[in-house]
Amino acid sequence: MAKATIQFPRGFLWGTATAAHQVEGNNTNNNWYAWEEAGHTEHKSALTCDWWGGRWKEDFDRAAETGQSAHRLSVEWSRIQPERDRWDENALERYREMLRGLRERNMTAMVTLHHFTEPLWLTELGGWESDEAPLLFADFVRKTVSALKEYANLWVTINEPNVYGFMGYVAGIFPPGKKDLRVAFKVMTNMVRGHALAYRAIHEVQHEARVGMAHQYRSLVPKNRKSMLDRWAAKAQSSIFNNLFPRAVTDGKVKFLWNTVNIPEAAGTQDFMGLNYYSRDTVSFDLKMSGQLFGRLSYDENADLSGTGFIANEPDGFFEGLRWANRFGKDIIVTENGVEDASDEMRPRYLAQHIQQVWRAVNFNWPVKGYFHWSLVDNFEWERGWTQRFGLWELDVETQKRRKRKSADFYEEVCKTNSLSSEMVKKYCPEAMGKIFPD
Repeated sequence: MAKATIQFPRGFLWGTATAAHQVEGNNTNNNWYAWEEAGHTEHKSALTCDWWGGRWKEDFDRAAETGQSAHRLSVEWSRIQPERDRWDENALERYREMLRGLRERNMTAMVTLHHFTEPLWLTELGGWESDEAPLLFADFVRKTVSALKEYANLWVTINEPNVYGFMGYVAGIFPPGKKDLRVAFKVMTNMVRGHALAYRAIHEVQHEARVGMAHQYRSLVPKNRKSMLDRWAAKAQSSIFNNLFPRAVTDGKVKFLWNTVNIPEAAGTQDFMGLNYYSRDTVSFDLKMSGQLFGRLSYDENADLSGTGFIANEPDGFFEGLRWANRFGKDIIVTENGVEDASDEMRPRYLAQHIQQVWRAVNFNWPVKGYFHWSLVDNFEWERGWTQRFGLWELDVETQKRRKRKSADFYEEVCKTNSLSSEMVKKYCPEAMGKIFPD
């Protein structure tokens, strides 16, 4: 078989992504801590990866030593603003120290300002159901960006607002555990307003800033492509889950089922398109699934599934997501992509096949500027706790020891060479050779 290498553009960002509550440890003043204490999660986050205790330093070292040129992290609102009328300057200094640490390691920082968590005092006001929330979020953003702007100019205002809205207010799995489409619509509308205010606040504080959202794209295809009802259900779900927020920050219109709200100040408030992609679902029409627009989700019966069956390896859905992102006419940054795989058997082929899709997009001259793998080290996976392992490094929760997985070695070769080669694929996931480098 002939040797081959697919090369990425000079300056392409290679990194990993994390979130504050999932790695810092001892976040005890936010809605997720309260949710855990109420018994809604598999485990409690507790120390997580002990970043607040300083272990970010060794994890940043691992990232830098393995060729990563960037890292996406989030800040914890409840640490920075523990009470409505009080700011914690020590917390801001701790985040400055982390960002300085990235700069000292020649890594570009991407900072997420809201990643699923918010202070308990905001929860007591009603969270994003409150019309005060967008203004309060903008105040937090202005304060935080003013403090951190020396070390970052790449900002994500809100991570996966579609997931936040669906899981917390439709499925009831995230806090506050509601199942009400009307409330979900209000929450998502207020998040659009909050993003728009935050976008302008960031640009007022830092003119050269690049600001976007991190949108999760879920490929949703009809289970039976000949079924009109399956096609309708898939289209309806995709219209809301995938399109509501990107369209809102493009044209200023929030469209949700039969409702449309005009938010003209949200139009044009995205400098880049942050794309999170994990998998693809098939959708079948089901009258019993009214809360999900009559669409039942499942994976293809022949899908390559992760150990717990949580993620299917569907790289074609990733390319579909990149094509979708390109329609919005902005630079694209893959802000999350990865798979839970404690055994690290599936991850190398998942990684290789998805990186190949990024290369395909680049070769169509789509403006893909970077790729952040989820995640650097095993971390606390929300309601699923420690049952899923997404890290390039394995974490022993009891001892805090890290162990490098073979997928970390694989990603190191990708990052250091800015490429994916047939030799790498043959070495780390030979079973994927025929799909990536066919004879």
